[in-house]
Amino acid sequence: MGTGKSIAALEYARTRHPHSEIIVITTAKKRDSGEWYADAMKMSLRQTLVVDSWNNIQNYVGRDAFFIFDEQRIVGNGSWVDHFYSIANTCDGWILLTATPADVWMDLVPIFIANGFFRNRTQFNNEHVVFSRFTKYPKVDRYLDTWVLEKYRDEIYVEMYLERHTTRVEHMVDVEFDLAEQQLIYRDRWNPEENLPIKDAGEMMRLLRKSSNSHPSRLEAVKKICADNPRVIIFYNHNHELEALRTLMPELDIPMAEWNGHYHQPIPFGDRWIYLVQYQAGAEGWNCITTDTVIFYSLPYSYRNFHQAKGRIDRMNTPYEIMNYYILKSRSIIDQAIWKSLHRKKNFQASAFAKKAWPREEAPKRRLN
Repeated sequence: MGTGKSIAALEYARTRHPHSEIIVITTAKKRDSGEWYADAMKMSLRQTLVVDSWNNIQNYVGRDAFFIFDEQRIVGNGSWVDHFYSIANTCDGWILLTATPADVWMDLVPIFIANGFFRNRTQFNNEHVVFSRFTKYPKVDRYLDTWVLEKYRDEIYVEMYLERHTTRVEHMVDVEFDLAEQQLIYRDRWNPEENLPIKDAGEMMRLLRKSSNSHPSRLEAVKKICADNPRVIIFYNHNHELEALRTLMPELDIPMAEWNGHYHQPIPFGDRWIYLVQYQAGAEGWNCITTDTVIFYSLPYSYRNFHQAKGRIDRMNTPYEIMNYYILKSRSIIDQAIWKSLHRKKNFQASAFAKKAWPREEAPKRRLN
């Protein structure tokens, strides 16, 4: 992140395909911000440039143009992947930009197919994947002949090297949680909001996270951080967290803006401000060089989102040298499990977590009614 991928991609298109129209497929935020056009103006690019979002990729199937796919979305079997295959087979050329290429080999299958290494996903599975026999859904047990996959990967990867002038500093901020409520939800599988048994693992995870992330100590921690840092970006997950964070504006008398599924407001100006960003909506595709501080109000399940969120302020043109990341984490069983996965650069697997029993050393003796 922050290595100048956009400029490099435009220069590649101008040099290798000087007579082609250039179509950029990117996030809605980057499309609306106009930064691709700004980069093209800096380069005095004379080719026709069209910038649109991934949601409209189907409109460009069959176009004779050079395509730049910005922010990796080519994963799985969805409609975007199908449209990507159609474009890759007929366009003048294409390049894909991403700061987080893949977590596992399966993520690279569409790129391998588009480059002609495999006819389809079935061939890839037959030659390189062993699926687990003990799950009801397809789960990869291991990969075969990974040296072949490494060879294909090395043929298509072009790494962008950057000697950064910044240093990332993580500040772990301990916050409190309600142990009794966590035990009630996780050990006893009881919904304290409805006073009913929990129906499934999804409901349990939602309640655990809400219980942990709603504790008042989180807001108090944010207030202290904002007192020492005038301009702050805060990442969060759920709407109930957003509602709590919104109470900071009248209390602290600090301008506030939001980027989420409902509001796409720009980053505020001025000496003091707070920018609230929902992980799924705004973990990638934009940048900010007017602050050196990010608060992770709650932890995401995805390491990719966590890594991308850090990169929003760590850009090669930032005037700051120290990037400060404040990570709010309680000692609740759910926070500890999520952080363990993120620390290992892995995604948190909620389904596997839901099957575990409450730790014996923390479980109080049951009372007989």
